[in-house]
Amino acid sequence: MIVQPDWIGPALVDGARDHVGRTKDLSAGHRVRFEEYAEGRCVQILHVGPYDEEAPTIARMHEEFMPAEEPAPRGHHHEIYLSDARRTEPGRLRTILRQPVGPARG
Repeated sequence: MIVQPDWIGPALVDGARDHVGRTKDLSAGHRVRFEEYAEGRCVQILHVGPYDEEAPTIARMHEEFMPAEEPAPRGHHHEIYLSDARRTEPGRLRTILRQPVGPARG
């Protein structure tokens, strides 16, 4: 997931995806889509570092914070990438890890 400014909409994303698909060989280009995501209540944490080192940060969210606050996880976590991986050294990448939650555990 990449947060988009308000002026970006589905038509612009579809047009850009189609244009790039005609000019570049991107094997996963067909998977790019624009959608609004209304996840409701969630818990989130900022991970700083390489993507492949996110597991301990996710574990902190699930094993430390959530048991103390008692929300129940609902569905899968997702990630919002704040850094450009092409221009940022891995140790400085910033990613928001977000877990939708439901009512407190009983």
